[in-house]
Amino acid sequence: MRVVVIGAGIVGAAVAAGLTRRGARVTVLEERFPGAGTTGASFGRVNANHADSDSYFTLTHAAVHAHHALGSDAFRPTGHLEWATGESVLAELNRRVERLRGRDYAVERITAERAIELEPGLAPRPEGTEYVLFSEEAHVFPARLLGRLLAEARAGGAEVETGVGVREVRSGAVGASVVLADGSVRTTDVVVSCAGHWTGLLLDVPMLDPWVPGADTNGFLATTTSLPTPLSRVLSTDRLNVRPDGGGRLLLRAPDLDAFADPALPAAHRIGAELLARLPEVLTGTEGAHIERVRVAQHAAPARGRTMAGFVDDAENVYAVVTRDGVTLAPLLADLVAGEVYGTESALLGPFRPGGDVLAFPMGITGEG
Repeated sequence: MRVVVIGAGIVGAAVAAGLTRRGARVTVLEERFPGAGTTGASFGRVNANHADSDSYFTLTHAAVHAHHALGSDAFRPTGHLEWATGESVLAELNRRVERLRGRDYAVERITAERAIELEPGLAPRPEGTEYVLFSEEAHVFPARLLGRLLAEARAGGAEVETGVGVREVRSGAVGASVVLADGSVRTTDVVVSCAGHWTGLLLDVPMLDPWVPGADTNGFLATTTSLPTPLSRVLSTDRLNVRPDGGGRLLLRAPDLDAFADPALPAAHRIGAELLARLPEVLTGTEGAHIERVRVAQHAAPARGRTMAGFVDDAENVYAVVTRDGVTLAPLLADLVAGEVYGTESALLGPFRPGGDVLAFPMGITGEG
């Protein structure tokens, strides 16, 4: 089977790798360069923590297990530590903990002393703070995982073409084709669109406009300079989320600030300054820290829910995948999407078909990957 995959982000790379495992002849078409879209500005947390619906929890939890099974050098299975202080924040955390316990998710309430043992660099917290460890969760370095998946796809015979823009996707009685930016046409058996937030420009798929400012479609991500601060896992509070980013650098985001994220404007200096001002609330040893870079990440956001996957034409020649949780889902989608292209329908993806009316996540709540 010949398959054209549109997009060389983490989802496109995973799908390409999964297809080559089944013997497909895969061509990946990328308009810029691998990871140029959302993948390059992802927080990289692997989790099923905030899934409200049972169907989405089942999907994302299976994806967490897929990461552990893949075991790439990009994967850091060190867990996620969250703490909360204040009545409303504690109430939300407690509700989530009980819901996750009922789903047999790895969640454990721990003492402040145990939290310090796990992360000696934690800043002191006021009385009444509660700590929760999600030991099965992890984080990845997205660029490394992308490289791992692209390398597997290439080893399986896939061709990855960069600087090749797709302007139209066509489905025919037999097979499909793509019209490129230079006017040429490529024919194939199946097209799989993994074009992220550009999907709506190619297919009749309802998407949120990524150029509209706000947390539903955009978010800030900041990288610090190297710091002598020990940190091995994702840390979350109501004010700041932090994870290690290699070389002593830290990755910072604050969901409450994402309402101000506008991709049409340069990432504001004041956002970096605000994130940096919050850092001592979370970690010690951050004196002299500076922000190296602030980015506005444009999310791939279906108009309904967090994820959409399935054929978009009656002939089943054109398949689309759009998800705000590409980092978490990628290793699982490698198998599930490839299986569906080859005719094996996935029960896990069944609730998330194009045109369905499933709200897997309330918009504005983030799983960060």
